[in-house]
Amino acid sequence: MSWWIAPPLYMALVGVAGIVVWYVIPQRLSNTRLIVQIAFFLTMSVLLLDGAVVPYELTRSSETTARAILFGVAKALWWLHLAWALIGFVRIFLVFEGKPREARLLQDLVVGVVYVGMLLSVLAFVFGVPVGTLIATSGVFAIILGLALQTTLSDVFSGVALNLGRPFVLGDWIVLSDGTEGRVVETSWRSTQVLTWTNNVVALPNSFLAKLGLTNMSRPDESHGIAFSIRIAPTKMPAIVVDVMHTALLSCNSILKEPAPLVVIRDLNAVAIEIDLVVHVENLGRRIAARNEVFDLVYRHAKSTGLLLAAPPSSIAVSNLPTEETARPPSVTPIDLIRAIPIFSALTDDEQEALAATTSVRTYRKGDIIARPGEMLPSLMIVRAGIIARQLGEDDDRMQDIGRLAPGDFFGETGLLAGIGETSTLRALTHVVVYEIDQTSFAPLLLARPEMAEDLAAVLATGLSTSGESGAPEQRHTRSRSALIRAIRTVFRDIPLGRLLDTGT
Repeated sequence: MSWWIAPPLYMALVGVAGIVVWYVIPQRLSNTRLIVQIAFFLTMSVLLLDGAVVPYELTRSSETTARAILFGVAKALWWLHLAWALIGFVRIFLVFEGKPREARLLQDLVVGVVYVGMLLSVLAFVFGVPVGTLIATSGVFAIILGLALQTTLSDVFSGVALNLGRPFVLGDWIVLSDGTEGRVVETSWRSTQVLTWTNNVVALPNSFLAKLGLTNMSRPDESHGIAFSIRIAPTKMPAIVVDVMHTALLSCNSILKEPAPLVVIRDLNAVAIEIDLVVHVENLGRRIAARNEVFDLVYRHAKSTGLLLAAPPSSIAVSNLPTEETARPPSVTPIDLIRAIPIFSALTDDEQEALAATTSVRTYRKGDIIARPGEMLPSLMIVRAGIIARQLGEDDDRMQDIGRLAPGDFFGETGLLAGIGETSTLRALTHVVVYEIDQTSFAPLLLARPEMAEDLAAVLATGLSTSGESGAPEQRHTRSRSALIRAIRTVFRDIPLGRLLDTGT
């Protein structure tokens, strides 16, 4: 091989090898790709300089045909490797930014510009095509093409503007002025795809999206505010109503404690005290659960404190409006609470009334510790009024709330039924009134209905597995229903009549 053929041949071989390596290395190894590509690009640059070849100049006309072809191939491959090196730098930059998917449209645009520049350079410096003249003469064609692709180009440039302005990124929850809302899952040249809460994907053209008002519900964070309207009959002073609403929100487990919930009196008249409740949830996915819990707790606390819900404005007869003197607050008796507890729903009316007759009342002051971890409560406690917090932690001043109990909730069932100690601290957050049912009162029910052990075991197993407190070693054996049934029978064996449970199924 002649010495004057070798340099361009080596350059061409190195360029082809670089192409092969480019396709062999997986795309996910972008760092390795970039390093290897830069190595091939620098090697070709050194060979071009060693052969006195300038890639941005035309091959001299004095060169032989074979040598000119080899130099043309070498220069074309050099421009290709330069384009790949630039693209590698762009992608690495986006990886370092930490959001490569969000910038995919911008990345594609940069890659397209690089490839167009590379193609024009090859045409100009390898084939000697007058690129300037070519661009000028293609102006008319560009105008015709632009008119034909007007809608598509509008979507493309709107997509570029949205990516540069960054009103949202992938994963953000957005609400549009036309009512569309959902999480952004994909952006492309033509459209942005939004996954709605009904699990449908809506494809919105970028030009259409750019014209709409947009609210980003994920900025500055995922927390979201919700407002509720409550109408209370004017049978109590507004200050009392506000205090009850604050207590109801304090007992809610689905809302954030910071920022603090707000209770605002919106209107006051002879018909109703209209209250706005403003709360925040951790994310939009918690909206429905928070709404349901807030309404449930407002009802329970209103009933436990003697407040009446006001009728809708359209159905009010002014002559029959309740007043502080004529209002008859709903009663909250032990039988009412017992009927609301699922484990007692299978009892007959007589059995429920007999159980209610055995209840006693116990009260706690704000801040009192009702039970500590490991302490067994031998009675079932049903909350009549107030709020009780379940807390974890060793220091009383640094306890963390893991749940709250409101009127109608109950605790102590693990000690009463299975002889298991509490796994969290129970603290009264407000003045608390509870109805207490002890083991002696409960034993006749299990005597009459031995199958209740199955139902009670199922309730306890579900509660222990979902409370987040059942991971302690002493609690793990209670995960199975059969173990709970044995525990219930063991607890009641020492109580008169309870020994007969051993004959149950």
